[in-house]
Amino acid sequence: MTQKRKIKLGFILHGVGRTWDDWRHPERDVRASTNFSFYRKQAQLAEKGKFDFLFVADSLSINEKSSPHYLNRFEPLTILSSLAAVTDHIGLVGTLSVSYTEPFNVARQFASLDHISHGRAGWNVVTSWLSDTAANFGRKEHPAHSERYRIAAEHLETVQGLWDSWEDDALVGDKGSGLFVNPEKLHKLDHAGSHFQVRGPLNIDRSPQGQPVIFQAGASETGRDFAARHAEAVFCGPADLDEARLYYADLKARARKLGRKDDLPFILPGVAPIVGLTTEEAEARYQELVALTSIDTGLGFLSRSFNDHDFRQYDLDGPFPEVEQIGNESNQSASQRILKRVRKDNLSIRQIARELATPRGDFVGTPSQVADALQNWFETGGADGFVLFEPLPGQLDSFVQHVIPILQERGLFRQEYEHETFRENLGLSIPINRYAVDRRQVG
Repeated sequence: MTQKRKIKLGFILHGVGRTWDDWRHPERDVRASTNFSFYRKQAQLAEKGKFDFLFVADSLSINEKSSPHYLNRFEPLTILSSLAAVTDHIGLVGTLSVSYTEPFNVARQFASLDHISHGRAGWNVVTSWLSDTAANFGRKEHPAHSERYRIAAEHLETVQGLWDSWEDDALVGDKGSGLFVNPEKLHKLDHAGSHFQVRGPLNIDRSPQGQPVIFQAGASETGRDFAARHAEAVFCGPADLDEARLYYADLKARARKLGRKDDLPFILPGVAPIVGLTTEEAEARYQELVALTSIDTGLGFLSRSFNDHDFRQYDLDGPFPEVEQIGNESNQSASQRILKRVRKDNLSIRQIARELATPRGDFVGTPSQVADALQNWFETGGADGFVLFEPLPGQLDSFVQHVIPILQERGLFRQEYEHETFRENLGLSIPINRYAVDRRQVG
């Protein structure tokens, strides 16, 4: 009997909020992005709701115009390791850039998190699009868009090779004979590529889930190809259901052409539900969010998509400037979506900034209405699950209390965690160590 497909849910830990104005809410702690107690409460609440994972995003460059959460926040592996100690089941996914890290360090950090959490780690593989990042790492220039993905492919291949350094039974620990590790089951990688040279082996063994789960957020042509080939789950940010369906169908088709199985990768749009017990309450909460919003948020999202380009230097009510090339070398997918919208209705900077600042979407309403919207996206080819932002204080609690039970009653979401590891709870198999595969083939 085929098991019914279930919605996968992640929750993004975003401290003071994802916009430039969320922090101004009267109930928002302005230090939430570096408040461990706040994150612990959110993590435990998400686990109470049986969410699949927590997610910590990251970037490596700021300026005085960056959003408040970007300006002041925890490094992902540090906060996730801390949260591993106060949770038991929920997955722990962190962003780490391949453009500004060494594979050995990344492999060791995520393997450590995987052990600390007993097999609950996930890595969001990013290439970093803000060119100013180079200045923080002694680089003369930021890699071009296409080059970043070549780096990413080799970096990921190297990290996954290091994670296989130890076969599952390599650690013997025989006190009588004095044999701690079987040397035949401990392997050097000896990787020598275009960007990295790494000998190995990694100085920590494999975790209960074999390897951390690989996440990605590719939306450009190159990014989609990378995600289709390598990712087990993909974050995306479609503007509406039609766009979500197009992205979903395209990425799944690319993956099938590459021989991917089990309908991988899972596709997870980001959503920010606003739940009210009545339609009037939901609308009031949405207007509460709108009331906080200034032009700064819209210009901030616009700027971030174009490598922190300063759009205030232009007439905000004049023609939209020629910035396509800046976008193509930065956040290509977001910038192209914005340019498409601008060209469709000949929007000014101010007009597109207002749209970016206050998107309403399908997820404002009563618990049943929000559940209906999630179900519709899930069942009509828009998503395998979702990553939730908390747009207003208390909304995660409302979602867990009122929306999760409806999804459970409809058979769309789990009642309890089914397995011990993150990989298994997502319905993913534990990868066989490559050296064990070779050994079986020889045998």
